This record gives sequence, structure tokens and C-alpha cells, in this order.
Amino acid sequence: MSDLIKDYMNFLNNCKTERLCIQDIIKKAGKEGYKDIKDVKKLTVGDKVYYNQMGKSIILFNVGSESLENGMNILGAHLDSPRLDVKQKPLYESDGIVYLNTHYYGGIKKYQWVTIPLSIIGVVALSDGKIINVNIGDDDKDPVFYITDILPHIAQKQMAKTGDEIIEGEKLDIVIGCSDGRKTEEKDKDVNKNRVIELIKEKYGFTEDDFMSAELEVVPSGKSRYVGLDKNLILGYGQDDKVCAFTSLMAMLEIKDVKRTTCCILVDKEEIGSSGATGMSSNLLLNATSELVYRLSLSNPELVIRRSLFNSYMLSSDVNSAYDPLNAELYDKQNSSFLAKGVVFNKYTGSRGKYSASDANAEYVAKIRSIMKDSDGDISFQMAEMAKVDIGGGGTIAKYCASYGMQVMDCGVPVQSMHAPFELTSIFDIKETFRCYKSFLKLTA
Repeated sequence: MSDLIKDYMNFLNNCKTERLCIQDIIKKAGKEGYKDIKDVKKLTVGDKVYYNQMGKSIILFNVGSESLENGMNILGAHLDSPRLDVKQKPLYESDGIVYLNTHYYGGIKKYQWVTIPLSIIGVVALSDGKIINVNIGDDDKDPVFYITDILPHIAQKQMAKTGDEIIEGEKLDIVIGCSDGRKTEEKDKDVNKNRVIELIKEKYGFTEDDFMSAELEVVPSGKSRYVGLDKNLILGYGQDDKVCAFTSLMAMLEIKDVKRTTCCILVDKEEIGSSGATGMSSNLLLNATSELVYRLSLSNPELVIRRSLFNSYMLSSDVNSAYDPLNAELYDKQNSSFLAKGVVFNKYTGSRGKYSASDANAEYVAKIRSIMKDSDGDISFQMAEMAKVDIGGGGTIAKYCASYGMQVMDCGVPVQSMHAPFELTSIFDIKETFRCYKSFLKLTA
């Protein structure tokens, strides 16, 4: 268990994008005997495979001894996090400064992203089929990138605006270069931009036009750190939802001989509504399960797939907002989750009137409560909502999985400063969540 936190912090440091997460997950899974399902023709009890969707989402299966029709035990988390995305025609120069134009991704407070060091991570796809990996800003030898802000001496109008208006989305452009001071003629107005283009071509092997087929994510630069003199807290980018993705993966890899088939879903696009081919609203789970059933050579495959998903149990592994004593007025304290009090269950999510929620039934909640014990003793857990009813809320991937008829409940780690460039979690909660996920994967019908 002591290595769990060290490994988790390394995961945060090395896997700031979905693509990097998938690459790391495949390496970890391969060491535990998991194979790409595309490379396997037949499956039987004890076999372990993964289904890779475009290098951004992945589903792992460990085939159990019970009939697949009886359902699976599923853990499901997401790998994407709020960030800035570089636009397809991003590069421009203004008065000697060279910028990249961005479009923010997911729910952010835009003002939190200015005046902090930033990294650019992603891929550039060339028209000849070559893929160039880009990762600038996280190595100590790298330069970083930056979004400017107005000095307080002249910011009276800015400070009178609402929080959402203080920084406009179109002003979240990152500085990637500047004049070196040499005099230029009026006809050379893009001389600094052109110099940056040459640097990009020389060092990374792509041109300005290649931004059109690039996926470049702008994320906070820097490593995860311990917080506090007692080092009981972790600060890091992307803990929503990598903290649940990592603990789900580790639980999946640690469980060996299983009765019910176990499954770990780690998906993309949750922060923008789970849309697209790599999001949970797609047929990703259905397609992956179909490939599994085909290789198990089961009769009546369509019926087996439907029954398997219908009879499954799932924990939608996602974080919850941790109670903040400095903003207590936003929370129903009796129904809040707290740092260092264990894994948190959300019977329902959504916002106001449970809109867009998945609402677990009482029988399933009772079943999950019953497994909060393992060989090391009781697992600390708490039941909570995100905030006061009229304040707001949020959704998870739970509702998309519930559409198959399976039993689903949200379950994860409490987080403070959620969706900020750096978020706060408790080491105790991470460990208890990992224990909870392991216990869940052993669940019987």
C-alpha cells in the first residue's frame, strides 16, 4: 500500500493527457498478463484482455468462472480533465509577441489559468500518416508557456466584472515566443512568428499547416506534491478523475482469480458530456463486450451481451466535491463528503432536482454497504451529495451505463478545488477508495 501513493503521483506526473494515460495503462496491464483483444482469437476462464479505442479510451476484462450472462463487476472512470486545447489555426504575432490561440475544454474558472506555467502535450498528425509526439514544459530543461494578465494598478474595470467575465475565453492565448530585440522593418511584421515556425520545424518536424491535424493540450506545468507539514494531502493536476481511474486500474490488476467477470472502463470526453467515439455515450462498452462474447464462442451472442450488461454491477468511479470549511455556506454539511473520512458514495448525482442523474436503488446501495469490509478491517466510507440542492451539481458516466439496465452508483475520492489547475486530495481517502474497489470486484450476485 505504501507504493500506491508513490505510483499514483508518478501517474499524475507522467500521464497528463488521455493518450499518455492509455500508453501507461497498456504497459501496466501487459505486465499483469493482459493482451490486446484484437490479437486474441479465443478466450476462456482466467484470460485477461483489453479493448483500446483510438488510444484515448480503454476497457479491460478479466474473464471469470461464472457465466457471463450473470453479469460483470464493472469499475468505470474517466481520463480527461479540464484544460485548454490549441485551435487548428492557432499561431499569430502581435506587437512582437507570438501566441497560440486556444479553446478551453470542460468546466473551468478561466481566471485560474492565467499567470501560471503551462505545458503543451499531444500529437501532430502529418498528411503522410506520421504521428509526432509533443511534450514541452514538464521537463526541468524545457521552456514553459504563459497567459498574461493585467497588473492590479490598472485593473479597476476588470475587477468590477463577474468571475466569469474577468478573463474572456478568447484571451486565454498562450505566449510561445517574443522578439529578441533586433530592429525589424514594417514589412517584417511576422518575423518573430516565422522564427518560431522555424524552431518548431527544426526541433519537432512539423509546419504551421500541420496544426490543422494536431491535438495539443495545454496543461499546468509541474509535478504533483505533498501538501502540509504532515504530508497527508496531495496537490496535482487532473485528479478529477485520474485519482479514481488509477485506483480502479490498480484494483483491477491486483485481483486475480474471479468468479464474476471483472471489467474496468477508462474513458475520454466525460468533461464535455461523454460525447464522441471515445466517450461513454458511444457504443464503446457494447462493442467491447461484443468482441469479448465473440471470442468466448457463446451461443445466442446478442442475448448474452444484453443479459451480461443488464445483470452487471457497476461503481462509476468519479470524484466528489469535498466540504470546504472556508465556503461552508455552499454545502449541506450533513450530506457532504470530507477529506480524510474515506471513499464517498453518491446515490445520485445531477444538478438541482437530480437533473441528468443516475439514481441507484436502495437495494443496490445496501449491497454495496455490505461489502465495506475486507481482510484488513472495515473500509471507511461516507454518503454524500455535491452541494446544497439549489447551488448546482454535475453528472458522471453513470447514467450512460445505467441505460443498459445495470445497477450503478457513483463512488470515488473527495476533492477540494475541483477543476482548478491543481486539485487537493487526501492520501487516506485514496487508500480507502483502492480498498473499496478491490472489495467490489469480488462481489457476488
